[in-house]
Amino acid sequence: MSLSKSNTAAIDINDQPGHLIRRAHQIAVSVFHETLGRDVTPVQYAAMRVLQDKPGIDQITLAQQVALDTSSAADIAARLETKGLITRKMLARGQRELRLTAAGEDLLAEMVPAMAQMQDTLLGSLSEKERADFMALLRKFVTVNNEKSRAPMRA
Repeated sequence: MSLSKSNTAAIDINDQPGHLIRRAHQIAVSVFHETLGRDVTPVQYAAMRVLQDKPGIDQITLAQQVALDTSSAADIAARLETKGLITRKMLARGQRELRLTAAGEDLLAEMVPAMAQMQDTLLGSLSEKERADFMALLRKFVTVNNEKSRAPMRA
């Protein structure tokens, strides 16, 4: 089905969920870096938080928990290891066990106040009810569309 030029001109990109989600992601990443600096990316932070909650998981499990493809998870793990924030130990079955180092644990502890500040910056213009509604709808959107992702999250 093709749309005529007049039909496509009537489609406002600011009414398109995909465009707004992309913009929201841009804003969130920008606020993350403004608040926390550039030493750790948002995805590296997510990986570290998963490792804090589930020490000793392998890279495939990390990929599933953070909703990444396995090659991206391996790259992130290698970068975190280079920074001295995690260790990767080869297991007998050919997988790598991942654990936060003391430096990784310390960095996460230092990030807690900044993460709270980042959340306030992102959601500060919303009322408490709007924040709760927005987060509930965002979680629902991600949950019901999880399988449409190229790297679905696995529990």
